[in-house]
Amino acid sequence: MNATHDQITELLHEGLSNTAIARRLRCDRHRVAAVRRDLGMANIPAQPLTLEEKWAARTRPVDGGHLEWTGERARSGTPVLRYWPKSYSAAAIAFRIKHGREPEGYVRAECGLKHCVAPGHVDDTAARMRTREQLRYLTGRGERPATCRHGHDQGAHGRYETDGRPYCEACKAAQRPRRSS
Repeated sequence: MNATHDQITELLHEGLSNTAIARRLRCDRHRVAAVRRDLGMANIPAQPLTLEEKWAARTRPVDGGHLEWTGERARSGTPVLRYWPKSYSAAAIAFRIKHGREPEGYVRAECGLKHCVAPGHVDDTAARMRTREQLRYLTGRGERPATCRHGHDQGAHGRYETDGRPYCEACKAAQRPRRSS
């Protein structure tokens, strides 16, 4: 987007920072700084945000109660947030907001929208396994076998598909093609 001088001026008068304006208008923040200088306006002093505030500033509501991530992404497309001195998964922050504790394992959206970061739509590994195990019982499939057909202990390696079907993570890992370095 090619931001006009008037668009930048309007947002400067609203009190936004150069970075916020550049992000909103998708233009170079140095251009915004030049317009600010031309207008004789002082820079906005940096206000340190909490991790959760910074996370919220990089989300946008979309239909269905979902939250879309507008911030940085890892190479894999996973939403990430840098907050000195670490980098965080946006979904893990959403999980902490909802549950008030650190997640166990990976956090993923369970709502069907890939990379949704709505706090009510994400679960950690432990919660996903509990939910899927309950679904298994509700659908009459009963208890998961103690070992897979290759003898792996399912207490350690057992996982569930979204529909409650069990699978062995050790067997699945063995079937993945090995990456060469």
